Amino acid sequence: MGNHMTEQAYYFYVLLCADGTLYGGFTTHVAQRVATHNAGKGAKYTRVPSRRPVKLLYYETFSTKSEALKAEYHFKHQPRQAKIDFLRKQNIFF
Repeated sequence: MGNHMTEQAYYFYVLLCADGTLYGGFTTHVAQRVATHNAGKGAKYTRVPSRRPVKLLYYETFSTKSEALKAEYHFKHQPRQAKIDFLRKQNIFF
């Protein structure tokens, strides 16, 4: 056996909540994380029943945890219109 390690990917993702709000998050497994949110076991924000179900709108892959967390932080600290503009630039309309 060599010292080859499997590359770990880190993701920043954006959800559209049932109440029309947007939620940005970080994970190492996108599909599993979305399922966790929809099961009411995700972030406090998406545990509110009126915010579920959530729908995955966008995700981006990063090679480091730090980069993914920076993307999440940047998204979360923008006004709603800036978040919508970011998504539109990715050709995501909802």
